[in-house]
Amino acid sequence: MEPLNNPIEVGMRTLVLLSASFPRPLDVPQIAHLDDAMLHSGDMGGPPSLHPTLPAGPGELAMKRRLIKQGLIVLLRADLAEVEATEQGLVYHASEEGGAFVDLLETPYVVTLRNRATWIVTAHDAARPNVREATRAITDRWAHAFNSPLTDPGTNHE
Repeated sequence: MEPLNNPIEVGMRTLVLLSASFPRPLDVPQIAHLDDAMLHSGDMGGPPSLHPTLPAGPGELAMKRRLIKQGLIVLLRADLAEVEATEQGLVYHASEEGGAFVDLLETPYVVTLRNRATWIVTAHDAARPNVREATRAITDRWAHAFNSPLTDPGTNHE
């Protein structure tokens, strides 16, 4: 098992987000966007970031969705989260046990995660960004930060 960004770690971050957004459910694209914003909050005009911005950032978002889905399976099996089918697709929310579990965690990292999750969920509710536009903004931010060719799609890179 990978020591970082494994399904259990990403599942715990997801549970923190689902608890902060309760009772409003979230879908996988929303969770991916909010997880990125929670970890890189300083880049979003919020509190200092929990994780550094790395050159592999754009690849992180693609892997994040897969890991979030795996983390959700862990949460569902442990009865810490629940899934609901809606007309828009599957949405997830923290179960009663999930919220209580998050409240029991007292490590400095989890306390900071909870604070960032509350901040981003509140900001997200106020702004109601389109998830596709928000994801594009994340990719643009990474491309700009690392002078990536992604910033100029018309350039021929051989």
